[in-house]
Amino acid sequence: MAPVFGLDIGGSGIKGAPVDLERGELAAERVRLVTPEGARVDDVAATVAQVVDGFGYKGLVGATFPAVIVNGVARTAANVDKGWIDTDVAATLSASTGCHVVAVNDADAAGLAEMRFGVGRDVKGTVALLTFGTGIGSALFLDGALVPNTELGHLEIDGSDAETKTADSAREREDLTWEHWAHRLSKYLQHFEALFWPDLIILGGGVSKKAEKFLPFVVDVRTKVVTAQLQNEAGIIGAALYAAELHPTEAERTASG
Repeated sequence: MAPVFGLDIGGSGIKGAPVDLERGELAAERVRLVTPEGARVDDVAATVAQVVDGFGYKGLVGATFPAVIVNGVARTAANVDKGWIDTDVAATLSASTGCHVVAVNDADAAGLAEMRFGVGRDVKGTVALLTFGTGIGSALFLDGALVPNTELGHLEIDGSDAETKTADSAREREDLTWEHWAHRLSKYLQHFEALFWPDLIILGGGVSKKAEKFLPFVVDVRTKVVTAQLQNEAGIIGAALYAAELHPTEAERTASG
């Protein structure tokens, strides 16, 4: 199969590349452009078009978005303009790129990539991917099947929304040591574990590249905790995978075209 294009749209950057879905890796070096200030609908759509056009690509595109996504429509807006709420992300990006774009929640896409090609491969039972960056994203799987649009970064811990204290942005904002942050992470994981009793927890997002700095300080969590294998490429790979599995015939047409 020829590559399907994957996009990872975030509050700070918009990344994209064609993806080899047989090997689970990028088929070309990714391009990253800065997300336009304010992340308004028209501005983001224009930037996405720049990324895709840079590859001369026409075909099926999968795109992550930092929101609850229901049938291609954003129902929330995390770290992007609130004008995205109730906007058809898929249709908007299809119009700007001239491609058929399929939209998916960003953490769900990263989770799909890890479950197919990364550390979650062949793991049965309940698996959670938790991403730690500007906020906390979550993707939940049962025997490899995705439970979409979980928002488990917003669990209440000690009277506060968990991500306000435990996201990587909180560590940076409060200038916490990795050990101090790991204690907060431990508390969050303990609470998560008590609610879901997962078989595996995968830690993703930007912190996944720095596991040696905090993982030794994570305590009193009985679930096996590992860091994501695909790291910053997971969103791009998972978006392309999601699109190809949702529209397999079109993915084949993209390959033959």
